[in-house]
Amino acid sequence: MAAPDPFPAGATLADVGEFGLIGELTRIFEQGEHVLVGPGDDAAVLRVRTGHVVVSTDLMVEGRHFRREWASGEDVGHRAAAQNLSDINAMGGRATSLTVGLAAPADLEAQWALDFARGFADECALVGASVVGGDLTRADQVVVAVTVLGACTVSPVLRSGARPGDVLALHGRQGWAAGGLAVLGRGFRSPRVLVEAYRRPAPPYDAGLVAAEAGATSMIDVSDGLLAEAAHLASASGVAIDVRRGAFEVPEPLHAVGAALGADPLSFVLGGGDDHALLATFEPSGVPDGWAVVGEVTEPGDAGAGAVTVDGAPYDGPTGWTHF
Repeated sequence: MAAPDPFPAGATLADVGEFGLIGELTRIFEQGEHVLVGPGDDAAVLRVRTGHVVVSTDLMVEGRHFRREWASGEDVGHRAAAQNLSDINAMGGRATSLTVGLAAPADLEAQWALDFARGFADECALVGASVVGGDLTRADQVVVAVTVLGACTVSPVLRSGARPGDVLALHGRQGWAAGGLAVLGRGFRSPRVLVEAYRRPAPPYDAGLVAAEAGATSMIDVSDGLLAEAAHLASASGVAIDVRRGAFEVPEPLHAVGAALGADPLSFVLGGGDDHALLATFEPSGVPDGWAVVGEVTEPGDAGAGAVTVDGAPYDGPTGWTHF
């Protein structure tokens, strides 16, 4: 049975105070055996056995990356953890430890912070990762800063190894979160399956290591948009990539949203992010089970390195999220 909430209903961060909240947050995050010193000191201390240490940092800003009226604190916690865990997955590694910085207004309900922490902890539990520290401060809006550490037991897979003749392959749900965001932006809450996909991504956490062991030549997680991420692979590798429109099975809910909004349903798949699927390149004979081939790597040609086409032609729709 879940423990009762420690704060009175409606209590704000100003009411409970920094250390009152920190004390409750640390009780939510369980520590793995690799944690020698966890939350409560000036820094965490972790045991490192073999392989490579992998590190990544991400920010989430209220109003830019999430809206509290669209997602609960628990949902935002899942999303914040997922986008960081997925970065380690995209290197062919496994996340082990995270630190979380939370900046928030003084009048934010403390319960929201606890819900956020529970969602974050539940997502980390999917890969066996521990939250080993963090920071808390006051701000005019909610800002979440996460640093994640992980380990690669094989050589990490970079963005820069794709070669002409490789195939481009996808693993995981793609376009669902973008469809959910589109309907939320219009004030709707259905199709519910898409809205829930936006609120709580489902990254394929086991697929990164499988791809690395299968000899993936490059890999990236689809956080900003499939075509945008393909362009990152192409640019880093000095190649071009052609994506095949007919390689994607567009699910019925995206067809429904496309019809309702007057949009091409495939645009959510090609330009959508936040599902955190994996996109990788392989030799044609080396694609592991569960990966769908969606394109191929080619010589740069006249368009130059980094060019991404769809069925051999430039794509005139949205290719992904831009931060500035």
